[in-house]
Amino acid sequence: MILKVNVPILKEPTSKKKSSRKIMVILIFLFIAILCVLFFRSSLSKISDIKFQGNIFATEKEMLSISGLEIGEPFFGTSSDKIEARLAKLSSVETATVKKSFPGSITITIKEYPLAAYQLTSDGSLKGFLANGTVIEMKNGTMPMEKPILTGWESDDPNLGKLCTALAQIPDSLTSDISEITPSPTLSYPDRIKIYTRSHFEVISAISLLPAKVEYMNMILEVQDPGTLTMLEADSYVPYSQDSSENDTTHQ
Repeated sequence: MILKVNVPILKEPTSKKKSSRKIMVILIFLFIAILCVLFFRSSLSKISDIKFQGNIFATEKEMLSISGLEIGEPFFGTSSDKIEARLAKLSSVETATVKKSFPGSITITIKEYPLAAYQLTSDGSLKGFLANGTVIEMKNGTMPMEKPILTGWESDDPNLGKLCTALAQIPDSLTSDISEITPSPTLSYPDRIKIYTRSHFEVISAISLLPAKVEYMNMILEVQDPGTLTMLEADSYVPYSQDSSENDTTHQ
């Protein structure tokens, strides 16, 4: 008689290689986690230097305040795009470009709206108008000769900002003879202005026409005697000597 014996199936031993690999992966992740903790607690992860360049009208104090940056704060705490968007809220800033250099250095390049004109206030102080109409205090009280002075303008006049934008589009070489600009609106031309030049001309034009007319205006100023120059839809020129002769004839 033959007896059958059921022999239990033995489990295959766990591979030592697989266990070692799992332990190694856990150790690597643990090591990385420790390094991250040490890094973010170290000075390497902090802002150590903030530089601004290109700014003339906005102060570093103003820009630091609105940017949210501070020495010792986390270097990766805020993205460059967010810092640029914050700085663009300053009225004098057209664009801002932020460059981060590890470890800890941030360089911010500012592009401001160009200076378009000046205004003398009642107390004798000097203010500047930027291309977007922003009014700024002139720090040193000096005034480059190529920029005109704006007189007679109300601060809430919508044409004031348009004039500043128009002047900023014109090269300095074409505005260097302009000494003063005053508002002179009419029903036909709500944005009409009077321009007084250093060469003793009186020019009547409109803000909307000025960029297209200014080059031709300078050509006339160079070859004609002082007089009144009208540059609207139709252009005309009358020398002061002719005006005087007409007045004398009238009185006779």
